[in-house]
Amino acid sequence: MKILSKNGDEIILLAITNDFANKGDYFIIEDLNINKKLLVQIYDEEYFSSQSLFDEIIKDEVIGKYSSEKIFDPLEINNLSQIIKDVRLLRTKIRGSIDKYDNFTSDVDWVPSRINSKIIKMSYSDIKSLIKKNMQYPISIGKSATDNQSFDIYAEDLDGKLNIITGKKETGKSHLSKILLKYLIQYGAYVIVFDLNNEYSGLLLNNDGKPSSINEKLLLLEPGKGLKFDLKYCGKPSISNMLKNALDMPAASLREFFRIWDSLENKKSLGLDELGHAFNTWNINELVRDALLSRFHIINSSLLFSIKYPNEKGFQFEELIKMKRKGAGMIINMGKSSPVIRRMIVEVIMNKLIDLLEKSLIPPIFIFAEEAHLYIRDTYWEDLITRMRHFGIYTTFITNQPDALNDTIYRQVDNIFLFNFTNESDLEKISKVSLLDSSTIKSLVKTLSHRSCLSIGKVVSNLPMVVKIDPINMVTLGETKRFFK
Repeated sequence: MKILSKNGDEIILLAITNDFANKGDYFIIEDLNINKKLLVQIYDEEYFSSQSLFDEIIKDEVIGKYSSEKIFDPLEINNLSQIIKDVRLLRTKIRGSIDKYDNFTSDVDWVPSRINSKIIKMSYSDIKSLIKKNMQYPISIGKSATDNQSFDIYAEDLDGKLNIITGKKETGKSHLSKILLKYLIQYGAYVIVFDLNNEYSGLLLNNDGKPSSINEKLLLLEPGKGLKFDLKYCGKPSISNMLKNALDMPAASLREFFRIWDSLENKKSLGLDELGHAFNTWNINELVRDALLSRFHIINSSLLFSIKYPNEKGFQFEELIKMKRKGAGMIINMGKSSPVIRRMIVEVIMNKLIDLLEKSLIPPIFIFAEEAHLYIRDTYWEDLITRMRHFGIYTTFITNQPDALNDTIYRQVDNIFLFNFTNESDLEKISKVSLLDSSTIKSLVKTLSHRSCLSIGKVVSNLPMVVKIDPINMVTLGETKRFFK
């Protein structure tokens, strides 16, 4: 294998038949003259082509088709010709440089020698030793596509970070998110999952039907079944944001809502029934009354809020965290909820979490937003994402529609787990705003097999790697239901 050419951050290697490599593999180019090394990654492979080579292939094909005469070839020139026809070009991207002390840097200000360079394939263990991560909470997500070695990322690289798991349907996105969820909870983190398909409830059990390792740390919540908030606990800001962002309440109606809320709160009679009664009897414009009552009926039918009883506190995040000192997973089942109620659930929960975190009443929270494209509102999430690390909310979006996420989210992202995509518009969207060059994304992602992903970002120290995701010994659900088994 030899260097053929260099253009910008791309180096083209010349490979003959015995030089075997796959897309995504890493190589070291060591310049023996200056004792420096380049780290490069193959992103595409093609045949070496020239007009004379095309002519030779056509001529050999025609002769082979119409002539049965055996040509005497004592110098084996024909064999040499066949090898030349099979020469390939490996297109690689420069990922960094290694000095004589084995220190890695992404800065490269030199060009290796074509003649005096040695090219060596790197294993996953070589790359790990090069990165030198000193972290305590490994998450084994699968096997390296390079050499089938166990592939670990670290919980510390998800902590305080924004992550995206995306790919077309049935490629393994939710499977990976469940592995991450399991390890985070085992390490004592607090995780909330917005579950649109009610598929995370299976994590209570192993495949053999026995309770899973996180069984006692999981809590299944559904509007009316465990997930019921007291209005006073939610507070005026959370409810008003829900009315504004999820139920599109006009500004004039919101002003009257504030007056009614303040009046009921001063009388210490704030409750769902009292709120509905006030909307009916308050001296206000009829159009405003209609707007308030229509929203009230939606709120009442959502089962998300409790009717005030003397001993009913409703669900409280801080109380659950006090009970679960060593981590917990709150699975918010939204499979039976309408799109409007889904948005209400997300708005109320996110607003209340921010309130609690700003008051330091709860520790930081990991959020897994499954099928995020179905309930994200750009205005609200943009504000949250830009300030999330200050709040202590660390979000992982799981979606098969990357164009549904705003560019602001992509520009803030720290890690992307990219499964197979073949749609050009999806690939174009990701390659424009992701942490990696578009050539690598477009070439590698199209050829990823089922449950294989391209990991990009902090989790791999900005060295993109292809990973084959492991099966998990828990009931994952979420599979497509089929008529023909």
